[in-house]
Amino acid sequence: MNRILIIGAGRSSPYLIKYLLEQAAERSWEIVVGDISLDLAQARVNGNQNGRAIELDINDSSKREREIAAADVVVSMLPSLMHIDVAKDCVRLKKHLITASYVSDELEALDEDAKKSGVVLLNEIGVDPGLDHLSCMKIIEDISSAGGTIQSFESFTGGLIAPESDNNPWNYKFTWNPRNVVLAGQGGVKFIQEGMYKYIPYHKVFSRIEKLTIPEYGVFEGYANRDSLKYREVYGLENIPTLYRGTLRRPGFCAAWDLFVQLGATDDSYIMENTENMTHREFINSFLFYNAGNSVELKAAYHLGIGIESDELAKLKWLGIFEDTVVGLKNATPAEILQHILEKKWKLDPEDKDMIVMLHRIYYEIDGERKELNSNLFVIGEDSTFTAMAKTVGLPLGIATKLVMTGVIKTPGVQLPISKEIYDPALNELKEYGINFEETTYDAKQ
Repeated sequence: MNRILIIGAGRSSPYLIKYLLEQAAERSWEIVVGDISLDLAQARVNGNQNGRAIELDINDSSKREREIAAADVVVSMLPSLMHIDVAKDCVRLKKHLITASYVSDELEALDEDAKKSGVVLLNEIGVDPGLDHLSCMKIIEDISSAGGTIQSFESFTGGLIAPESDNNPWNYKFTWNPRNVVLAGQGGVKFIQEGMYKYIPYHKVFSRIEKLTIPEYGVFEGYANRDSLKYREVYGLENIPTLYRGTLRRPGFCAAWDLFVQLGATDDSYIMENTENMTHREFINSFLFYNAGNSVELKAAYHLGIGIESDELAKLKWLGIFEDTVVGLKNATPAEILQHILEKKWKLDPEDKDMIVMLHRIYYEIDGERKELNSNLFVIGEDSTFTAMAKTVGLPLGIATKLVMTGVIKTPGVQLPISKEIYDPALNELKEYGINFEETTYDAKQ
């Protein structure tokens, strides 16, 4: 095998491409980077003799199939909804595929065909999901092999702005796909706590938060993330009383974001009228009671049950929500308009540094004693291109690609990075790049 096709050269790809180009120099591989923007693909390859940039529109099925057929391994950096056509091509053409995205029902349905074709379809090998799987499985294996029994497993991850670049009242900027941020929590969440099944509907997700203090890095708040229940089987913890996965933000973020949720400004299910000419102020006013005598700010405060001088309303004002700036998007949903507004204010400046925070908190019993294990990861980005997000997404992807190319990972079918053949070599190499989990074990309170 000697050719790797990377589809998509967006904000999460710089470290992935850099890593594979370095590997290519040692192994005589060719790295083909395809993106709908040839300029962006060329910028990522940066003239490297082991790389080649091509213009690739994923909707051009003939060119897509041709490029996949010429590759040995395909890495899809596309949005998750776009993976399926690539995956079907890979199975039919007997090419391995690696993505950082959650396994969709459509992709899961390809499992048997992939096994018959001898094709590895490895998913969820980014940061979250990805690094969490690698580190969690190692912890679980270490505790189990020592004779311990895990009773509670909580995992939190946050893509945040680094303290030195934190200069806005939200303590947040976009470091990954903005659309995913706007739509976070939709569909509700599920988890199990002390043997009780818990369900949080979307309109309550951001009001059900947990405060966490991490030494040296301060206070965070966590909200529940997606369906934690499915990971009981994935992690081999079917009988565990508590399993919870959450997302980290700085204090105050969730209360302010919840205002958008309660208004309906994150809804992506319908198109609003006259959005091209609508202003930010008119956008937010469209969700409020009609009252010609009150300002939009006053109506918003009354509608949401907050003070006119509240921190939450101040955060909305800082975003420019109440300004007379024209939206300028045609036939847009509320979520698309909100994303458009946020991208103006939450964009990383060129020298900004972001931060990835991951925390696992595990309670287990061994030799009649109850223990608490905390496993923490902190990664700081270099700048707005080589971000911590790009590093923690791209390097696991790159290492997994190398392991497939060299035959270390060879189990066919739809896979997650939960086997020892993946997590051991991946975690060991990630340490060389400064992605290292620090673990501390305490005697837990009974």
